[in-house]
Amino acid sequence: MNRRRFIASLGGAALGLSRAALGQQARKPNIIFILADDLGYGDLGCYGQKQIKTPCLDKMATEGIRFTDAYAGSTVCAPSRCALMTGFHMGHALIRGNARVPLRPEDTTVATLLKRAGYATGIIGKWGLGEAGSTGIPTKQGFDYWFGYLNQHHAHNYYPTFLWRNEEKVPLRNVVPKEDAQGGGMASERHEYSHDLFAQEALAFVEKHKDKPFFLYLALTIPHANNEAGREGMEVPSDEPYTKEDWPQPQRSMAAMVTRMDRDLGRLFGHLKKLGIDDDTIIFFSSDNGPHREGGNNPDFFDSNGPLRGIKRDLYEGGIRVPMIVRWPGKAKAGPMSDLPWAFWDFLPTACDIAGVEAPRGLDGISVLPAILGKEQKGHEHLYWEFHEGGFKQAVRLGNWKAVRLGTQRPIELYDLSADLGEKSNVADPHPDVVAKVAEILKAARTDSKEWPIREGPRPKAKGKQ
Repeated sequence: MNRRRFIASLGGAALGLSRAALGQQARKPNIIFILADDLGYGDLGCYGQKQIKTPCLDKMATEGIRFTDAYAGSTVCAPSRCALMTGFHMGHALIRGNARVPLRPEDTTVATLLKRAGYATGIIGKWGLGEAGSTGIPTKQGFDYWFGYLNQHHAHNYYPTFLWRNEEKVPLRNVVPKEDAQGGGMASERHEYSHDLFAQEALAFVEKHKDKPFFLYLALTIPHANNEAGREGMEVPSDEPYTKEDWPQPQRSMAAMVTRMDRDLGRLFGHLKKLGIDDDTIIFFSSDNGPHREGGNNPDFFDSNGPLRGIKRDLYEGGIRVPMIVRWPGKAKAGPMSDLPWAFWDFLPTACDIAGVEAPRGLDGISVLPAILGKEQKGHEHLYWEFHEGGFKQAVRLGNWKAVRLGTQRPIELYDLSADLGEKSNVADPHPDVVAKVAEILKAARTDSKEWPIREGPRPKAKGKQ
């Protein structure tokens, strides 16, 4: 019998201890980070969505904190995930774009730090930070258990012929007649939907580790498109409950994907309660970047970026501002909304703070645990992004100011988010002092990278959109 159950068997009331106190004495909090893929700021009901049903995540928002000014690490997949895992923004991160650059042995991930602190660590879903045989695979970056796609291009296909479990391929019954070297393509026989496998794996991981602290990084692929499938790229087993809607088929499928994800997250939340560890678990939910216009999807149909300008691959708010819900029963106050600006690189120090371990020095991130607990929070002086597709671009959030520069020879655009959330009015001319400060930040916030040099022209593209 473990210590927690032994104490509980003595009778908490007789000892004058609450259940929460028993849990605190017996274990560190479980940490779950759920990451959707290309889900827009406006795709959830709790962020203003009117047509796509997301009751479980909407309930999570009422039971936790809904952050309105949270940001992804980047505007595309791999660099956003690198920021989440390593605590560095795009000026210092190893991976600053979609290319097959693996994490190195000397890189420290949040999983590595939590594993050292006694956590069981697992990732299920999509990785994108190291190919098979490289130093960047999850099992060499702090994760005890791994199941899913290593390669982002492979992850386009919801009906793949294989997935990875730790360092071994797991064959699936799907048939992909024109499968490419990375595992991408479009299945002709569809038997096993990868998202459904991820949902089952998440339940099994939680079940297995219910008696000790765990960190689960659930990196789902919904609602990313299968770009190789053209207008049929919003792959889902059924478009229910939207079958009878008079919408284009890609939009019915898009909505069905999001609602399916919501349903399965509801199952996960219910499982935590069934196991009696809900109060011991802090859950984060977010998306890796803004909504996409791929696979037949039209982000305008559901107003997926809400009031924001831009989508995936833009450094305007619609490309990088994302939903962020945090729920921790008994610790985080239920129902409030926070406009604290923070970003993915803050997750690593926040997770360390939750686990009671020291974060490495020199990170770009800060712990936002005080904000989660309703306490006074020290914020960032500024947030910084850069992006290398189609030429070098940069963005800065400085208080309520948002600046974007689409190339080193282009002028700095400036927007006042407090009055112009949609970034419609460039107010650089009447605010030369702010522009000058932004220009200093754009120079100082980055270090040179051999993988990501400043280019005025387009960078050679990775194979396939990711």
